[in-house]
Amino acid sequence: MSGIKFLPQGFILPDGTRKGRILAQNSNWQIVRTNAGNSALIVLPELYNKWLNNSFIGENLFVPVESDNKKFFVLACKKDYLISSIQFGPYPENFIEARGFAMTLHEMSRNYNISFHDAIYIEQFSLLLPTYTNGEALNDEIVLSVWLSGGVRAPLDKLFRLVNWIPAQDLRNIIKLAGFVNDSDVEDSKQEKIFALPGRPSLAAFFNEHIIEIVSNQEKYKRAGINFPSAIILYGPPGCGKTFAVEKLAKFLDWPCYRIEASSVASPYIHDTSRKIAAIFDDAAQNAPSIIIIDEMDAFLSDRNINNAGLHHVEEISEFLRRIPEAPDKKILIIAMTNRIDSIDPAILRHGRFDNIIEVTMPDAEEIRALLDSLFAGLPLSGDIDLSGLAQKLAGRPLSDAAFVVKESGRLSVKANKNFIDSECIEAAYKSLSPSNNNARKIGF
Repeated sequence: MSGIKFLPQGFILPDGTRKGRILAQNSNWQIVRTNAGNSALIVLPELYNKWLNNSFIGENLFVPVESDNKKFFVLACKKDYLISSIQFGPYPENFIEARGFAMTLHEMSRNYNISFHDAIYIEQFSLLLPTYTNGEALNDEIVLSVWLSGGVRAPLDKLFRLVNWIPAQDLRNIIKLAGFVNDSDVEDSKQEKIFALPGRPSLAAFFNEHIIEIVSNQEKYKRAGINFPSAIILYGPPGCGKTFAVEKLAKFLDWPCYRIEASSVASPYIHDTSRKIAAIFDDAAQNAPSIIIIDEMDAFLSDRNINNAGLHHVEEISEFLRRIPEAPDKKILIIAMTNRIDSIDPAILRHGRFDNIIEVTMPDAEEIRALLDSLFAGLPLSGDIDLSGLAQKLAGRPLSDAAFVVKESGRLSVKANKNFIDSECIEAAYKSLSPSNNNARKIGF
């Protein structure tokens, strides 16, 4: 550090906000947060003049200020736009920030023959400004890795393990946007099997640890006595995303998938339902590895001691009690779902049948924001969209509501002949959600 004192705390910046805490700094620059929640960059004249003389910036981008007879140059960005140091952060928190950086890196690397290892990224103006430190110069691939991973220097094929907050397909798109077109090599290198579930990071982490990791390293786990993942129950209120999560997992594994649900196996005839259940397990075994999804398991596996269960119901449960423990040895993954875990027969819930019983709650704002980032990825968005505010509004509601708002806002933008989805379209889409029944609409004459 040079020892030069920058602007004092509370200093009124050119945009009318006051200087707050320091987010990152070096000898000739500071990134600060203001009292309005936006970020600002403060630089010394020497660094400012280098940027100006090398045509990185125009004369009107920064505003000169003075404090204690010292001159500084300040750039304040709008709220929710990132100002970040490659070396010190703050680092990206969502797909949109990552995508914007990749495009900026690609564009500026084409125009400037310089290493951006020490650069400051200004999202609002799509700029990377080098700070001319004496640190080791890094190629653009490592610069991208450092910024996306929060400081780790790694080759691109390792990013899929380091950056697990971005779905794998989205990460491949980011790598391509940065100008590294050999993403097939990245994708195929060691074939990283990381399952991503936008909006449900904890559930995705569970699936990766208890399912993907085991099936991807079968020999290693077999030596420890684990031949195949155990059966799983997901329970929670309607709309919490159980079915969405299971369908994403089934697609990721790409195994034959069999469903046991009332519409396909229920029968008024004694023995017929249990016969159909047995046939599904037999088919799944013949085509293993496979998945059996038991939807609304309380329809088949409710407590036998409640409501004087009939002989046919006892027979159905007995069939499940016999088949479920055998499933891992036959390489059948069983995932059951219910809204009423308290009604399930206790014998079904014992270890050895369903070893993992996972509660899925309604999504919070952070989970909704992650889902929105994924759903809006690749769509034309205007700069005035407040996805954090939208996520707060949708918190506690079904994930399908978020998906509806994204789809409906796109439809409204096309209808209005707009080139971008803007905040007006999103607000109108959100307001079209019914508080009581989101699928019900009245059309009168």
